[in-house]
Amino acid sequence: MAGKGATKAKIIDAAWRLFREKGYHNTTIEDIIASSHTSKSSFYHYFSGKDALLSSLSDYFDDYYQQLMDKADPSMHCFDKLVWLCCSIHRMIGECIQPELLAMLYSSQVVTRGDKHLLDQNRYYFRIIRQIMDEGQRRGEISDKLSQYELVNYYAMCERALIYDYCINDASYDLGEFTARHMPLLLAGIRGEN
Repeated sequence: MAGKGATKAKIIDAAWRLFREKGYHNTTIEDIIASSHTSKSSFYHYFSGKDALLSSLSDYFDDYYQQLMDKADPSMHCFDKLVWLCCSIHRMIGECIQPELLAMLYSSQVVTRGDKHLLDQNRYYFRIIRQIMDEGQRRGEISDKLSQYELVNYYAMCERALIYDYCINDASYDLGEFTARHMPLLLAGIRGEN
């Protein structure tokens, strides 16, 4: 079982590395197979085609959130932790993910009839945001005027809104800096009294 997961991870890692280096449209499935040191049958076992790799971007983001949480100070104010997480991932996105890929991911989530990976409540992203909201409400650092479910969805909507704006503005500004200025404003209404 671990071998199967490792093969899929190798394909995803190779694909995203190549997308950054060569661009999405200039990367072929053959390039991904060669770079991941896997086989064509392994590729097609996990992915129906190159477009199917777009949905793995949410996995890539979740891995980064996990790395951030491993470094996070447990005593950090929960409101500040939410802003820090968002700024950190948006800084990484601005530096490492081509705006074209973000736009493709977002548009695929709008028109898809299948899984909407960005909205999957079972993702690590949603689990960690729920955990921070819960802790923040218990500590009085996050408002209790909204349910945890509403708070998590509001936070995710704010994150997506900033990325959407970045995409429709053709990545004409620094996403990390923009987020650092605007996310605290967007979240001000959920800050608790402590």
